[in-house]
Amino acid sequence: MGKTVQLRARGVRTTVAALAAVAGVAAVAVPAAAATAPAAATPRFLEPAELPPHPTSPWYAGPVTAGQPDPLPVCVGEALPSIASHRSYWTEFDTSARQITVVERTEQRAKDFAALLRKDITGCAKKLMEQDPDLTATQKSYGRLNVEEGAHVYGLHTASAWGSSDIGLFSVGRDGRTVTVVLWGQMGNFQHAQVADFKKTTVTAVNKLY
Repeated sequence: MGKTVQLRARGVRTTVAALAAVAGVAAVAVPAAAATAPAAATPRFLEPAELPPHPTSPWYAGPVTAGQPDPLPVCVGEALPSIASHRSYWTEFDTSARQITVVERTEQRAKDFAALLRKDITGCAKKLMEQDPDLTATQKSYGRLNVEEGAHVYGLHTASAWGSSDIGLFSVGRDGRTVTVVLWGQMGNFQHAQVADFKKTTVTAVNKLY
């Protein structure tokens, strides 16, 4: 999929890759040690084995890194504050993921932030097509998960006029003052979305926040 992690480049592969770091993550340099969160930092992040299983590859993970991801993920990136922390995951093939977590000052601020993320996601397909006339985007809501203060799961399929097709899954969950976003993606369509496995990953992510 080439330079799929470049947010500003053209085409569907960049949109979903920016959303879920779909492919090419393994080629991204590991962030400098000075930028990573301390080993004992909370909340805890997903371990590679807790991601939806890949049929032919293990998962790998970078360090937990303070600040916003670079590039910012599409759909949720504009809302992320500088106090975010994130971790990237990848396989040996075309599937990759990212978790982004924000600890707000109050529970109400966290509740409002989670609602903002869900609103941005709900309007994402329309926004992507407005930005790129060669792109067709379709999204689904997979409902609410009953974990801590709740989590919501969504799917986004993007297809370009020149034939590329990518599927992304993402979730927004909250535990008290902490909000976490989990992003997963690969080449394919809704039939290739590992929804049940991703829901399990989301539950694990929210349960691990503290």
